[in-house]
Amino acid sequence: MNMQTTSRLTAAEAALIEAFNQQIGEFPGNGAVTALRDRLLDDLKREGLPTRRVEAWHYTDLKNLLRNIPAQAGDAGSEALESLVDGSPVLAVIQGKPVHKASAGDLAVAVYSEKLTDGSAAANLDALGRDDAVGRINGSFVKDGYVVDVPDGTEFEEPLEIQFVHAGGDIHTRLPVSFGANVKGVVIERHQSVTDNAALVSHVSDITVGQGTELTWIILQQQGAEDTHLGQIRVDLGADAKLKLFVINAGGKLVRQELNIKVTGEGADLTLRGINLLGAETHTDVTMVLGHDVPHTGSTEVIRNVVFDRAKGVFQGMIRVAPDAQKTDAKMACNTLLMSDDAEFSVKPELEIFADDVQCGHGATVADIDHNHLYYLMARGIPENKARAMLVNAFVAEIVEELEDEALVEALEGVISAWLEKHA
Repeated sequence: MNMQTTSRLTAAEAALIEAFNQQIGEFPGNGAVTALRDRLLDDLKREGLPTRRVEAWHYTDLKNLLRNIPAQAGDAGSEALESLVDGSPVLAVIQGKPVHKASAGDLAVAVYSEKLTDGSAAANLDALGRDDAVGRINGSFVKDGYVVDVPDGTEFEEPLEIQFVHAGGDIHTRLPVSFGANVKGVVIERHQSVTDNAALVSHVSDITVGQGTELTWIILQQQGAEDTHLGQIRVDLGADAKLKLFVINAGGKLVRQELNIKVTGEGADLTLRGINLLGAETHTDVTMVLGHDVPHTGSTEVIRNVVFDRAKGVFQGMIRVAPDAQKTDAKMACNTLLMSDDAEFSVKPELEIFADDVQCGHGATVADIDHNHLYYLMARGIPENKARAMLVNAFVAEIVEELEDEALVEALEGVISAWLEKHA
């Protein structure tokens, strides 16, 4: 690295590069993986972290928002968390290291470090493009995670919970999951901090959904108050597959959650539901790029946001309809409650349509609590604070209730209620 390049780096960028140099001997990978890591890091040196000048990062100036890199990892212990739903099988990754807590049934489960070592991980380790800072960081630093293959016709009796438990430090994980044909099941991807130690976490899930599969995938992010969480899910949705993707952000100081979804099979359908709970002086960015590449597909996206204090939030939603994707039906909505005069939420919905026989639309609302509803509750003897909490809870609970699984709904409503009780 020459002196000119070094002088342009922020403290966080320099710390990332130094962290890479210190861990060179610890990264698993064959020659192809090592070469790919080196190239990704060279890209980071040359490009730096993205700023507002990069359109995809216009509302999240990562170069300035990421101030430092935690140097010391804490101890999260060796035990996984209790599952959200009693009886669910759990696969845990604790401080970046896989730890089996329970059997995953007939699923084929391997550790990701083995795929790095034999080089088979190289095919999907690269960043998605020049602006993919999350993929670049993760591809450079990832050491482990799980690789899961779900056979054709599998039906989950209980949700499969895959936990990523953090206790501070610099943690980077990966989760490739391949679902065969005609699978039915629920997967919970759970990210949670168990200490107050600051963490920088990057994570990428690579999901392939086979023909006729009906999958519910839930991302529950509960990082610590000082943590940075850079998450990305990459989805390939096959023919006649149905994916319900739920994203719940209820933690973290600086959060970027990217959803990169390709609808590549005719008859496929995507349901995206998101809940962002923001408080204090946090910054949370959910950015979606959804591509309808073939005819006769559908998608609906509904994002609900609750913003307190001086928190800032972002939802960027891009729907691209390819020229061959006739009969696409795609609708997107983002609804926000601003609970403080200092709270901010930016919404950027986009449609790029290159087919002429489609039904596509988007909408966004930003408001305070409906004062008529508040008056109605207070007129019946409910204190104002409690009435406000009830209305906020109802605003987001409507999303969770779409899951229809009573035990899962109850568990997630408990997470939301606990957050609101703490922040409201």
